[in-house]
Amino acid sequence: MEKQKYKNYLAEVELKIRLANNAIPHQRAAHKDGFSFSGLPFAEQVLIWDHIWKHADNYRTQIQAFFFIENYLGKRELYSAIWNITESWQEEVSDWSLCDALAKIYTKILETETKKVYARLKEWNKDASLWKRRQSLVSLLYYSRTKKIHLPYLKIITLVKPLLKDKEYYVQKGIGWCLREVYNVYPEQTYEFLKENIKDISSIAFTIAIEKMNEERKDELKRVRR
Repeated sequence: MEKQKYKNYLAEVELKIRLANNAIPHQRAAHKDGFSFSGLPFAEQVLIWDHIWKHADNYRTQIQAFFFIENYLGKRELYSAIWNITESWQEEVSDWSLCDALAKIYTKILETETKKVYARLKEWNKDASLWKRRQSLVSLLYYSRTKKIHLPYLKIITLVKPLLKDKEYYVQKGIGWCLREVYNVYPEQTYEFLKENIKDISSIAFTIAIEKMNEERKDELKRVRR
């Protein structure tokens, strides 16, 4: 009976988003408009959205589950419960957009559930799945300006260095993203890291990593790279 109820909720969400415009603002508006179960307590709703994420067959439906969790990212007292549910959502990721949506969740939980989340990121850092390897990087900082607490520099760079020569395009994009954001927090250490490892940093990662630097530093790194 419970499984059927969850199937009905999934069908409800799928119908509503099919009737909405594909653009993200319209999809967000559809979510904000609510569903038949939107009045239930968080503990009940999160189980429904867990089912929807894991059984949906398209991005638009899964992203509705992300919107639900996103609404609770200001409630730090729920981070442990959110992690217990969403940690397994990474298993369903097969593209960069869902990977990075989860990064927004994981990076916030990393602030309060540091040991648990960082331990999982270390495991994903060595995983055969390119999306888990990307996640192990992007979740470390996401956009650094959105975080109140940052990991120590060494904990971040420890997960970056093993993937410098990774063959996957989206992992390399993740390296660049992570290095750009860690530079915002630890500029001197990151600048020295880039100089010391310049031969191992791909052109994809390098271009992104130096985006926020001043022209003098960009030019110096380009010179060293040549």
